[in-house]
Amino acid sequence: MSNLTEIRWHGRGGQGAKTAALLLADVAFQTGKYVQGFPEYGPERMGAPITAYNRISDTVIRTHSNIYDPEYVVVVDESLLEAADVTAGLRKEGAILINTSRRKEEILPHLKGYEGRVYTIDAHKVSMEAMGKYFPNTPLLAAIVKVTGLMDEETFLREMKASFSHKFASKPEVIEGNMAALEMAFKEVQ
Repeated sequence: MSNLTEIRWHGRGGQGAKTAALLLADVAFQTGKYVQGFPEYGPERMGAPITAYNRISDTVIRTHSNIYDPEYVVVVDESLLEAADVTAGLRKEGAILINTSRRKEEILPHLKGYEGRVYTIDAHKVSMEAMGKYFPNTPLLAAIVKVTGLMDEETFLREMKASFSHKFASKPEVIEGNMAALEMAFKEVQ
């Protein structure tokens, strides 16, 4: 497939990994891409580990399964580095993005020898500064767009603003906070 990007999200129920995967699919679709965004469900409950997926391509996507060998992985909750094998199948030429306040050097020993690129962002800090509440999915959404290069920052921000304006039409303060978090996240990825 031409320019197929596969992303696996690891989070805990209630942290927004599913929502982020669906938002990324929606925004990519708005830019003319073929997309898939879906969660893997089991007996999840608030706080239980969950997995969500994205496939984004310039051509029709004919595969309809979970993603076992992703190019990118997003870890919404760093405690999952111990609880789940987040690097399973992760391609060396890809990258992993981890929500953490720790330095990358502190995280590396928890990645089971993964040899690809490792990015971090303190999504807690970003969301608290921009929105006053902890919603890690918003900063991580911008961060994975930057890491993957799926689209340019301006296009992404424009499409996200349109999405938020539709979803939160009666709450402009929510739109402003989310947009501020997205813009800050682009600068905070390390």
